[in-house]
Amino acid sequence: MFTVEMYKGTKEEKYITVQKQLRALLEGESNQIANLSNASSLLNQFLEQTNWVGFYLVERDELVLGPFQGLPACVRIPLGKGVCGTAASERRTMRIEDVHSFPGHIACDAASQSEIVVPIVKDGQLIGVLDIDSPVKDRFDQTDQEQLEKFVEILTDYL
Repeated sequence: MFTVEMYKGTKEEKYITVQKQLRALLEGESNQIANLSNASSLLNQFLEQTNWVGFYLVERDELVLGPFQGLPACVRIPLGKGVCGTAASERRTMRIEDVHSFPGHIACDAASQSEIVVPIVKDGQLIGVLDIDSPVKDRFDQTDQEQLEKFVEILTDYL
């Protein structure tokens, strides 16, 4: 059974705790939708100052909305478009301090001010992206990026 944890310590230590929780949640489960659903829920309850946490999954030449926590979202994003499509096509994490200054930003929630998108790649194959939005400008720092990339690495083992 999962219980909400009071995260203690440094930012890195808190992320280590949530990564341990992720492993415990996913252990023994191979269903991709179930695992992505629990991962988005876990991050949503862990992260502060966020308004959307979820996944977009590759389908042909676009990203399609997957499990998420937050307001209803854009369903399809072409590869190479917006922050999510750019992160997916370039296979690199995009950390955007101010989404309104990103050329071609796709606004699904007008409250979003900053965003981080981490590509999910398994065995050289792009599976999708982890997308997290915040109503606060410059919400995500280098520590968030590094630790969310580790989170995605762990998650990928269960997809």
